[in-house]
Amino acid sequence: MVLTILQQLTLKHSAVRAILGLPDKDAPTARAPSVELTSMQPTIPVQNLSPKELLALSVKHLSREEKDQAVLLLKLALERDPEYVKAMVVMGQTLMQKGLMEDAIEYLERAISKLSLAGHPTEVENVDLLILSSQWAGVVYMKQGKKAEGLAHLETIASLKEPEDPKSKAHYFDGLLLLASALFDFGRKAEALKFLKLVVAYNPKYNYLLEELKNEEYDFASNLASSRRRDY
Repeated sequence: MVLTILQQLTLKHSAVRAILGLPDKDAPTARAPSVELTSMQPTIPVQNLSPKELLALSVKHLSREEKDQAVLLLKLALERDPEYVKAMVVMGQTLMQKGLMEDAIEYLERAISKLSLAGHPTEVENVDLLILSSQWAGVVYMKQGKKAEGLAHLETIASLKEPEDPKSKAHYFDGLLLLASALFDFGRKAEALKFLKLVVAYNPKYNYLLEELKNEEYDFASNLASSRRRDY
């Protein structure tokens, strides 16, 4: 069930798309500049782009589901700036979408390590990136059957201070909902209940899930997954 929910928190989520710089999924998108890429060698104009410009071009390709071209651009961006955390996060998410879990977790763990190097980040964008990379690291580990590692990344989100920025706050409570789901799967109902109460206080539409968890009268796992599918 955790996997079903986590899979919804990807590029289909308008808030996630916004933080990565992608246009809204339902909005008209401008065609990306014409760039011919081979599997080995980008064209010379691409080679002249800065890491930030390469990232921007990569997310335009992602908006058209052109993941292979996006990966080539992201690799080039990280070759030029190995410390570019946002490119690491986008790369990790893209590789996750491609099913390359081992490669994805490498980039996500690198990003998380850098974001957490001096303790929890405080800048709005870095807080967002830590929340998102922790969510995606969670799904990768869960897909690999490494549930304890996945849970640890979701618990990282709960250890953060509730953000004031509206988008960051939405991501934060998405993370708490995922954590509640994971804890329920681990049989830790009391802790799941605690985090689900916080989610409901933020967004009352999940109150019915809270009641189901309290009473265990229904299939909480299935209903939670269904509720997330309606959101995306």
